[in-house]
Amino acid sequence: MDSFVFGVILSCFSCLIFATNSVMAVTLILLIHKSESLGLCFVLNLAVADSFIGISITGIATLELAQPNSTSQQCCALTMSFITSPSAASILTMVLVAMDRYVAIKQPLRYLQFMTAPVVAAFLVGLWIVSCFFGFLPVMIENFQLNDYKGKCTFFSVFEPSYMLTVFSLGFLPGLLVFIYFYCDILKIARSHAHQIWDIEQVGPALHCTNLHNSHDLKAIRTVAILIGCFVLFWSPFFVVSIVQLACKSCELYAVLERYLWLLGLGNSLLNPLIYAYWQKEVRQQLYHMCLAVRRRALSLLNVENNPPMPRVTASHLNNTTHPQGEGEPQTSCVP
Repeated sequence: MDSFVFGVILSCFSCLIFATNSVMAVTLILLIHKSESLGLCFVLNLAVADSFIGISITGIATLELAQPNSTSQQCCALTMSFITSPSAASILTMVLVAMDRYVAIKQPLRYLQFMTAPVVAAFLVGLWIVSCFFGFLPVMIENFQLNDYKGKCTFFSVFEPSYMLTVFSLGFLPGLLVFIYFYCDILKIARSHAHQIWDIEQVGPALHCTNLHNSHDLKAIRTVAILIGCFVLFWSPFFVVSIVQLACKSCELYAVLERYLWLLGLGNSLLNPLIYAYWQKEVRQQLYHMCLAVRRRALSLLNVENNPPMPRVTASHLNNTTHPQGEGEPQTSCVP
């Protein structure tokens, strides 16, 4: 793939990722303000992390479009670190979203006591600290940078293969194992809840609220499961082929990794808000209300432009109109 074409594709990806995740972030902020659901803060953080990914890849897109002959190694390392950090934050946020739903469905009473605003804030602050540590690790430890950097700024041309192995071992693989554990246990809980719901329906509508609560939790779990499945589907080829490249030094897979499989992984950041917009009813409703508000605002502005306000008519204007004074006529006086 030509560098200029790749730069154009990255620019389009950047705009789409930032736009969709920004709209999702605004939607979630309104939902959190309306429902005061702290669990949505993790989903909001996912949208923010994906928005940062959209912003950060503009650096690579600019380099590809400009096609510079040489980029300094330190500048390239910083550019890649600014991409890796929000990507790590997105992965870790999915772990938090999965944990949040897992605790909510497994221990609902303890969840309400445990998941307070300070706890959520501590989780999110810790998440970004860990993500920035992973992302800027090669900048802090120069042994993770290649010694024979040739000026072409790509991930595998500036970072040592050991850094990719570190990210895979400490980031992607543990996250995947946590997902598998959570959802194997959640499947058992879902099956148990399905039996409970069936028993409740047999008894009657006395426990209808419990039925709705369980159903809502299971729908949220389904949405998160789709998110995790798409994440694994989109990013697994990149990590698997990277490990193959590390094991097989003679294999020339860098072009496939940096041009195609990395783009596939970036597609996950574009897909996340679309999944929530499609599968979560409250998100769809909030988006619908936002669109209605924007439409009403646009129509009101158009009406003001097409129908300017009439000039204000005062009593003096009415008197002048009713009894006009002729030019050069002497004014009459009421005084005898």
